[in-house]
Amino acid sequence: MKKALRIMGVVAVVAAIFGAIIASMAKPSNTDSVWDEDMTMGNLNAENYFIIYSDLACPYCIYFENPIIEHEEDFKKYIEENDILIEVRLSDFMFEYGQHQSPASRYGAIATYCAKNEGKFWDYYNLAVHSIWRDFFSGNGAYGLTGLDNTTNEYWLSIGKQVGLGETFNKCVEDREPLDIIMERAERTTKLVSGMPYFKFNSYTFSGFNPNGTYSDVMMYMDAGLKSKK
Repeated sequence: MKKALRIMGVVAVVAAIFGAIIASMAKPSNTDSVWDEDMTMGNLNAENYFIIYSDLACPYCIYFENPIIEHEEDFKKYIEENDILIEVRLSDFMFEYGQHQSPASRYGAIATYCAKNEGKFWDYYNLAVHSIWRDFFSGNGAYGLTGLDNTTNEYWLSIGKQVGLGETFNKCVEDREPLDIIMERAERTTKLVSGMPYFKFNSYTFSGFNPNGTYSDVMMYMDAGLKSKK
């Protein structure tokens, strides 16, 4: 009887180990695909993986992302309830490969990566998107890009100051410290997209966004991404 119980115990342990292994294998993981964990929102092992290829000098990126920032709490709740990992893949794509080499593309990317290095990617990025919308694109359409392209480091440094960044950030921006990684990511981006913005929500992909689009329109694309997983 004791021998039988021991055998049953061993079998139970073995079964538990194999069950844990199978469960871990079945559990989705996006870690290997993520370019930069600091630029993600949500659970790294989320069931749904949404990627936004973005550039701060891209008007249509701003049109899509500003409504999200204006509904930030609702958006975070949506991400959590639907088990979504959002990754922003930001680069100076429009400076490197755009038709007119937008200076703001490079300035904005450098400043955002410098903020990321101090653990303030989302603080900086969200404020930058909203500031660009307010200062250049709201009511001006894509023509606001001319004004944005005339910005200097001072514009991007001022955004850093508003989110509590100081001398370390300023020096990083002025020395263009993250430029190599930004350029490398811009080159990687060219192999995956043809323009800005570009979105890959699970297996659902699309490009561009209506300048008059609303938060409801953003959610329509998010829902389409969720449905593409099924």
